[in-house]
Amino acid sequence: MNKNQLIFREATIEDLDRIVYLLSDDVLGNKREQYKQPLPESYIKAFQSINSDPNNELIVACYGEEIVGVQQITFTSFITYQGGWRATIEGVRTASLVRGKGIGSMLIQWAIQRAKDRGCHMVQLTTDKKRPEALHFYEKLGFKASHEGLKLHF
Repeated sequence: MNKNQLIFREATIEDLDRIVYLLSDDVLGNKREQYKQPLPESYIKAFQSINSDPNNELIVACYGEEIVGVQQITFTSFITYQGGWRATIEGVRTASLVRGKGIGSMLIQWAIQRAKDRGCHMVQLTTDKKRPEALHFYEKLGFKASHEGLKLHF
């Protein structure tokens, strides 16, 4: 795979099937996602919400016509940091056949540049504690585990 031929673009509704497949194609994802045909309506509604929000971007990495990666970037204004903006990266996945080939690094670097272009003062993300290799991956890209994140699932 020639990484120079990789392009990043905003996802379209036609990409949704492949995106849900990528999200479900790992140990944790296959427990929380429902990749089936037809796709559950909840995915379509979520896509429409993201697509209509100027502070949300669903980005796909394409090698030719094939989608090999996905990530969501959310831009949020805060009162803290003097009313600064930050970007949150979520739902990063690469196709299993290209994992370990630098696609994930390129996705994250693309998101970092996008956040800078949007005037953000920081980029943040979380990773599941059951993914120690992901934590190491993000640390290699310059991220620091500076806070303890907490979640309350309903």
